[in-house]
Amino acid sequence: MLTSQAVVTSPHYTISRVACADDHTGWSEPEVSNAVQIVLVRRGRFRLDAQGRTVMVDPTTGYLHGPGTEERFAHPAGGDVCTAITFTGDVLTAEPWLRAAIDAASPSVRVDARLELAHRLLLKQTAPPSRKPAPAPAACTGGAEPGADAGCARGAGSVGTDEVGSLDEGLLGLLTLAVRSGVGARVPGPGRVELAERAREAIVAGEGADLVGLAGLLGTTPSHLSRTFRHHVGMTVSRYRNRVRVSRALAAMEGGERDLAGLAVGLGFSDQAHLSRVMRDELGSTPGVVRGLLKSGTE
Repeated sequence: MLTSQAVVTSPHYTISRVACADDHTGWSEPEVSNAVQIVLVRRGRFRLDAQGRTVMVDPTTGYLHGPGTEERFAHPAGGDVCTAITFTGDVLTAEPWLRAAIDAASPSVRVDARLELAHRLLLKQTAPPSRKPAPAPAACTGGAEPGADAGCARGAGSVGTDEVGSLDEGLLGLLTLAVRSGVGARVPGPGRVELAERAREAIVAGEGADLVGLAGLLGTTPSHLSRTFRHHVGMTVSRYRNRVRVSRALAAMEGGERDLAGLAVGLGFSDQAHLSRVMRDELGSTPGVVRGLLKSGTE
């Protein structure tokens, strides 16, 4: 029996937890995929027959396919639990090199340590806030890969506009790692610094609600913008946006602002808890502590 639970939905992708309790050595009936999808195993193993190849899929080997791929499955070792990321539309996969690499890929994806870490960090981003540990430092979230670092997300189901940007970048980083691991695709270099500067100006001006919206505003693709911004600015778009918000929060608190809930909403955070998490990430202290420090410094 197969069960699939959507953990996060957005206009551009769905992240699902898929659990299969089947136990059979024979092949299932053929299924035809209708979208770009990457599947990474969290526990267990099974066999995949696709594109003329038979592959054992386990935590060290996932699979990636484009629309129209015919697949069959066998479960000789019992059940398994996977993460399935389905891209709806082509907004996040539109860059020509990326689409060509997906179309040319064999079904199997070698899951190296970086890709496994990106997968686990993505799952941490989608966990409910009460169950989430402290975010990992940026140095541990995908290295130089575009958009692989974790940001603030608020749990399962549909995510808010602010949280979508961080997940978009995390997914682009994960997809880039998967394509590179699977077919050795050469990832294009970053764009010119002018694009990164235009993006910074737009963020400071409050334009472009998330990575996809910002890319559309600047006339580029989300993956190209993410890669270019990180190269020239040294952080992801979502983290820079939060850096700008924290700066404005500090100025407001120094000016005597006491309504932290109202301040959070005014700055575009989901709520006061979201502001607290981001400020703790940036400063190592909560808004209440920081407000006290600023107040004592003016007395």
